[in-house]
Amino acid sequence: MFLKKALDRLHTLRRTLAFRLTLWYAGIFTLSACLAFLIFYLMITSLFQEQTDKDLLKQVGLFTAMLNADGVEAVERLAEQEVQASGERKIFFRLLYPTGISFSSSNMSFWRDIGVARTSIDDIMDGAAYVYETISIPQKKQRVRIIYSAIGSGIILQLGYSMENILGFFQAFQKVFIPGMLALIIVSAGFGWFMARRALAGVGAVTHTARSISPGRLEERVPVPGKGDEIDQLANTFNAMLDRIEQLVNGIKEISDNVAHDLKSPITAMRGSAEIALTTGKSKADLEKMGADTIEACDRLLDMINTMLAISKTEAGVGELQTRDIDIDEIVRDACELFDPLAADRSIELRCEATARTSIIGDISMIQRMVANLVDNAIKYTLPDGRIDIATRSDAEGPVVISVKDTGMGISGDDLPYIFDRFFRCDPSRSTSGSGLGLSLVKAVAEAHNGHVAVISKINEGSCFEVIFPADIASAVAISNA
Repeated sequence: MFLKKALDRLHTLRRTLAFRLTLWYAGIFTLSACLAFLIFYLMITSLFQEQTDKDLLKQVGLFTAMLNADGVEAVERLAEQEVQASGERKIFFRLLYPTGISFSSSNMSFWRDIGVARTSIDDIMDGAAYVYETISIPQKKQRVRIIYSAIGSGIILQLGYSMENILGFFQAFQKVFIPGMLALIIVSAGFGWFMARRALAGVGAVTHTARSISPGRLEERVPVPGKGDEIDQLANTFNAMLDRIEQLVNGIKEISDNVAHDLKSPITAMRGSAEIALTTGKSKADLEKMGADTIEACDRLLDMINTMLAISKTEAGVGELQTRDIDIDEIVRDACELFDPLAADRSIELRCEATARTSIIGDISMIQRMVANLVDNAIKYTLPDGRIDIATRSDAEGPVVISVKDTGMGISGDDLPYIFDRFFRCDPSRSTSGSGLGLSLVKAVAEAHNGHVAVISKINEGSCFEVIFPADIASAVAISNA
């Protein structure tokens, strides 16, 4: 059981990013160390060989001088002295004729495997001052550096130095290097694991926070270390996503509550009409009244549903805007004419000052509905004997503005940030008919035309809504629909 858990844990560990980073770190370190060892080996070998070549060349010069001064016998004596001083396994010599035949040599019992290279003799005879070669003797684990040089007329010297010291040095170095390298690899793997875990600690915090989130704990956030690195960016991005999710969930909850509240009234009215018709009488007049009430309630529901669909489509950009040149002044004047009787019935003065004298590129039906919603909203929340001013304006090369200002009940500062949310209605306005979708549609239409809505309001003084379209709306909207 314990072994199975250990294997499962190891299998899980192998799939972690920290484990893979550790392997990469240890692997790169190992490759770097091996490369460093190879470079060190080549450099030391080159240095040793260079020094050996210098020693061999120095001996050749000495033998040449001895031959010229005292003859062959003196050279033989000097060579024997060098061999005895260094050891027969360290150095050897041969004196050769141009044919390659040896006429004098040191004790070659240890070096019997080394012959005379005919190509080297030929190179010397062709005029080369000296020729080097390196010979390996695998059975004796030896390497020999040899020089060929003409030291006199018809006399060629073959002089060899054992490279046993170099091999001994590298064998000793390997005995230290290999265990040391293994220890360093283990240490580097541990250090790599520590650094990987530390670097990924922020990712672990994101994972922990994500797992701890539940429908009732959307307020959880990832702690931000504040180092300004990629982990901070990840944490900030994740927290921003959580903020958006929390906002959407709260919005859905609020919309659900508001939908339930606003659907309750027409459904209750339909049920009430049906119950009254069934219990109090079944005359034609009762049935006609029930039918009229039901149609009125259904119309309210359909209007609410259609408005919700229009807002959703506009915000999502579903479907292209049916754009063309729109005379803003004409739309505002038409709205004033349409709502003037309704305003007059409520003793509200409706003023129209359409002086923009400009057109924009947009969807005329959406713009008309947007203006109608603003005017209808102003009439609903303006008391009798109040006034509503509807105006348009446009500065030279400036934005196009539609303004609707009323002397109504106003909006509190606490409610102002939420008036464009779907189904949001200020508490005092709950007694006023409406679905709470009008301003949401206004905002959606304005933004679909690359504009925005500004509002200023004071309690008991009134509100001023301004829809502001950019000066380059013609090109802006055309591009958005391309």
